[in-house]
Amino acid sequence: MTENSQQRPDSRGPNAAAPADLPTQYAPAEVEEELYERWVARGYFEADVKSDKQPYTIVIPPPNVTGSLHLGHAFQHTLMDALTRRKRMQGFEALWLPGMDHAGIATQNKVEQQLAEEGKSRQDLGREGFVERVWQWKEEYGGKILGQMRRLGDGVDWTRERFTMDEGLSRAVQTVFKQMYDDGLIYRAERIINWCPRCLTAISDIEVEYQEDDGELVSIRYGEGEDSLVVATTRAETMLGDTAVAVHPDDRRYAHLLGRHIKLPLTDRAIPVVADEHVDPEFGSGAVKVTPAHDPNDFAIGQRHDLPALTVMDERGVITAHGPYEGLDRFEARSSIVAALREQGRITAEKRPYTHSVGHCSRCKTTIEPRLSMQWWVGVGPLAQAAGDAVRDGRVKIHPAEMSARYFDWVDNMLDWCISRQLWWGHRIPVWYGPDGEVRCLGPDEQPPSGEGWTQDPDVLDTWFSSGLWPFSTLGWPERTQDLARFYPTDVLLTGHDIIFFWVARMMMFGLYAMDGTAPFHTIALTGLVRDDHGKKMSKSNPNSVDPLDWMNEYGADAVRFTLTSGANPGADVPIGEDWVKASRNFANKVWNATRFALMNGATVEGPLPDASELGATDRWILSRLNSVVAEVDGYYDDYQFAKLSDALRHFAWDEVFDWYVELSKTTFGAGGRPAEVSRRVLGEVLDVMLRLLHPVVPFVTESLWTTLTGGESVVVTAWPSDSGFRDAEAEREIATLQTAVTEVRRFRADQGLQPGQRVPARLTLAGSPLAAHEDAIRQLLRLQPEGEGFHATASLPIAGGTVELDLSGVIDVDAERKRLTKDLGAAEKELRQTTAKLENEGFLAKAPDHVVAKIRERRATAESDIARLQHQLNRLPGA
Repeated sequence: MTENSQQRPDSRGPNAAAPADLPTQYAPAEVEEELYERWVARGYFEADVKSDKQPYTIVIPPPNVTGSLHLGHAFQHTLMDALTRRKRMQGFEALWLPGMDHAGIATQNKVEQQLAEEGKSRQDLGREGFVERVWQWKEEYGGKILGQMRRLGDGVDWTRERFTMDEGLSRAVQTVFKQMYDDGLIYRAERIINWCPRCLTAISDIEVEYQEDDGELVSIRYGEGEDSLVVATTRAETMLGDTAVAVHPDDRRYAHLLGRHIKLPLTDRAIPVVADEHVDPEFGSGAVKVTPAHDPNDFAIGQRHDLPALTVMDERGVITAHGPYEGLDRFEARSSIVAALREQGRITAEKRPYTHSVGHCSRCKTTIEPRLSMQWWVGVGPLAQAAGDAVRDGRVKIHPAEMSARYFDWVDNMLDWCISRQLWWGHRIPVWYGPDGEVRCLGPDEQPPSGEGWTQDPDVLDTWFSSGLWPFSTLGWPERTQDLARFYPTDVLLTGHDIIFFWVARMMMFGLYAMDGTAPFHTIALTGLVRDDHGKKMSKSNPNSVDPLDWMNEYGADAVRFTLTSGANPGADVPIGEDWVKASRNFANKVWNATRFALMNGATVEGPLPDASELGATDRWILSRLNSVVAEVDGYYDDYQFAKLSDALRHFAWDEVFDWYVELSKTTFGAGGRPAEVSRRVLGEVLDVMLRLLHPVVPFVTESLWTTLTGGESVVVTAWPSDSGFRDAEAEREIATLQTAVTEVRRFRADQGLQPGQRVPARLTLAGSPLAAHEDAIRQLLRLQPEGEGFHATASLPIAGGTVELDLSGVIDVDAERKRLTKDLGAAEKELRQTTAKLENEGFLAKAPDHVVAKIRERRATAESDIARLQHQLNRLPGA
């Protein structure tokens, strides 16, 4: 009938507490920290590399060392924790590996701000002194999020905690850099990059955030008379670096200028007019200014036509070109240059404001400046090809499948990746330059070159370079460790769809390259983003931002976790509001109170389940439903359907176990004898399995209740329930019939204005009805007392082949109730006449706005519904 009773002690163990020891109310703050530290101390989350169990591995997306827990972290961590806890209970050797990212730009900015408060700069400390200061900051302030992860209940293996700048991971970074350099996949070249004048470093394309900004579009006449043309630009200051004007080769308007030079305004230079198919002759004037050192498209034109590249701004966005604009900030220079051109009569058109897309640094929001710079690059061609093929051939599955298109769109069109950053905090590029132009790239076991004139490259690697190695570097690579052999590849990467480009694709490239073609994970499970209850994005700059710790302190970690899983549909954004957290708190309280009541009434897991011949229909129904729910929840877990599994568990626990089975069992408990013993054992079984099913999502309340119920050591390390296959369709139909009958009578009572607990004399005639055996339960559920002397049936309700007759004569004032309902019916009929008249008036319909008409249609539908309901209630009044 059920396999679950064989998967935990048959008798209450030494850890069992008496039911009375459970407080009358669940207080999360009093138990959560103690329970978590007990789990950690007992080593429940530590994976045994020598175990013969099947491994199950998740590596945590490493949060920034500067960060604190936000709702996005809490959301994804809850889902990863649920997956890992379930697999551990299923008998897998589960490893959920934690750690942090050194967050190059963000951390360096934090420490520089700290120094600025002391009146110092990093230059005052020098490179070594500054890096030492960052390590000090990391030890003192970094890692705040790790304590917050404990507060949420993250079941990670703290003994394997890693940091992207620790010795082992630094060795991995240097090893893979050396290998890729030797394979020709890493190279140094001068190209246009995204430059942040505030952070003073290059940033990658995907670290640029584009937004619509108000600027200006000015059209400028270059050259004189017939040897002139007009170009348009939003960045007039860059004209100081123009080295050509380009037109389409088939544009006859400019055929006479091709190969000739025209004067560049405000300078003493003449620049050529070149023909390039990149130019769209239909856009604007059909002529474009070419600034190879300050625009990626212009750089490509410059390469094709061998044009010089003139850098006219320094790293802070200050003009360096000789002349009156030298020393001006780029935006100051823009205004001054436009004013000078206007004075010379060279402005042919101005559009202000001109709204256009402008790139900003994702860290500090400064406007990005495209800039020609010597940087280090990864040639991604073969790596991106391999990353795409691993998904196409099924080695790696993306869930939900429709998200694959976004992944392919990125990897199939990936450009070479700029990996150097002009920072001091990070993995320094392991390349040395000699006095005679020598270049040497060193691995971790090689000594830097000796002698005069050798210097190491000053740049560090993009943070995403080291985090791209995370699935295997954290397990000991490049050493062939036991952990690496046992736990790589990982099973699932669960992360937000917003970092497919930042992180997911790069881990795929590095894993396939470094691990001999073995992808870093079997499944990529993508989540949406957490939003507020109105669907708006949450951010620190918006008033809708919520600190999940505030909610955990107020409602408990379980309530926050259950709310997050309840909204987690694959790939879809997750709305969340405090009212929903309150509802989840109420659910946790319901689980606590109902389980405590069951324990107080003798629910037990002692001994085997009774034979099927001893089980009543109610017991067979709940065991049948229990096994169905086990199978249903397993299916949802395997498909990453967290919202559906949460809904299934909530419905089963609250609606079926607590609202029906526990209530139906009260009659049996009251009668005593063997049936009561059987139901107590069945109730214990149901609670045991239900708490185990709930545990991965709400670990704290289930631990307290399960150990009290079973006396077991901990639900964390007990067995996950399995579906025994037991089903009883007949019992399910019988109880469904009972539920329908009870619900119908409850609805009638409510229609008559009776309070839920108000007792009413009743006669039940159930001979021949499938509900004949449930008369006592029906009376208890419906608060029906036996008919006494003088019983007078004023209402009769048919239920499942029987009848329920009620005597309401002494319970409600029938005449007063009839008057109230008749008055309400008259008002509803008047509303129907008025709304119908308006909707049949062609003149009104022609003039009224659509939303007004829609509102009136809604009012008419409500009136029709009210009339039907009120007439039904009047017809059911005694004496009608």
